[in-house]
Amino acid sequence: MPHSNTTPCPHHETRQGPSAWTPERAREITHAVCGTYQDQEGISHIDGGNMPERMQVLAALEDLLEICFPGYTGRRPVTRAGLEFVIGDLVNQVFETLYPQVRRALAYRCKVECCVGCDCSKQAEEAVLGLLDELPRIRAVLKEDVAAALDGDPAARSADEVIISYPGLKAIAVNRIAHAFYVAKIPLIPRVMGEYAHTETGIDIHPGATIGKGFFIDHGTGVVIGETAVIGDNVKLYQGVTLGALSFPKDACGRLIKGAKRHPNIEDDVTIYAGATILGDITIGHGSVIGGNVWLTEGVPPFTKVTIAPPSLSIKQRRGSGSAD
Repeated sequence: MPHSNTTPCPHHETRQGPSAWTPERAREITHAVCGTYQDQEGISHIDGGNMPERMQVLAALEDLLEICFPGYTGRRPVTRAGLEFVIGDLVNQVFETLYPQVRRALAYRCKVECCVGCDCSKQAEEAVLGLLDELPRIRAVLKEDVAAALDGDPAARSADEVIISYPGLKAIAVNRIAHAFYVAKIPLIPRVMGEYAHTETGIDIHPGATIGKGFFIDHGTGVVIGETAVIGDNVKLYQGVTLGALSFPKDACGRLIKGAKRHPNIEDDVTIYAGATILGDITIGHGSVIGGNVWLTEGVPPFTKVTIAPPSLSIKQRRGSGSAD
C-alpha cells in the first residue's frame, strides 16, 4: 500500500483517551445553571414575553439619523430627483422596524405595572407616529446645533465635517430622538439609544435631559448629563463636564426615590470649560462662564464667571543630563 502524504489539519485536535464531556455532565451543568433562574428578582426574564431587540432598535436609530442627515452615511446616494423615494423608504422602514419593538417595550411595562385593559399595539403605533411627526422639528434644531459647532470651534472647516465626524453632534442627535420617546413614556428603548451613543462617542446624555437649541459639546469625551438636567439655548460644554446629582433622596424604607429633580439647570448662553463638575438641582444663570475643573454645588446669578485659583507651581531648571536635580 502506498504511503499516505496526508497530514493532519493543525487546527484539528484529537482526544486521547475517554472524554470527560458526556451527556450526563451536560445534563448536570444544565440543571445547575437552570437552578439559578428560580430567583424572580434576579437577572432572568422568563415568562415575561419578548423584550425589545436591541439590534433592531439600533437599526431604526441609524435610519432615523440618515433621515436627519441625508447623504452623509454613504449607505445610499441621495439626489433631489429621488429624495422623496429615499426618505419615504427610510420612514416606512423606521416604522416597520420600531413599531414591534415599542409594542414589546410597552407590553413589558404593562406586565411590571400589572396594567389592565391597555392597548399596547395602539399605544406603540401612536408613539412611533409621534416620533416621525417630530422629525421636521428635530431637524430644525439639529441645524442650529451644527451651526453652533461651526461657530464655536475654530478647527471646524465646514458643516459637512461637523456632521460626518463630530462625536458631540452624534450624541446630541441621538439624544434628541431618544428624548422624544422618553417624553412619550416609552420604557427601555430611549436608554438603549442613549447608551449606544455613549458607547460610540464617550458622551453620556440621559434621554430625559431637556436640551435647548444651538447646543455644542467640544471634544466631548467624558461629558455626563443627568436625567433631570435642563439646558437652555446656545450652551457650550467642553470635555469632562459633569452635570450630575449631589445626593439621591430616599423614602422611609431607604429606597431611592425615582424621578425627583436632582440635576442642574443651565440657562441660555452659558459656557462650561473642561473638567467642571456641577451637582444638584441648582441654576447657573444665563451668560455665565464656568472655568475648568470648577466644582459647584450652589447656583450662580446671570453673567457670573467662576474660576479656581491657579495652583502653585514649582519650576526648576535642570542642570543637564545625568546630573542630580
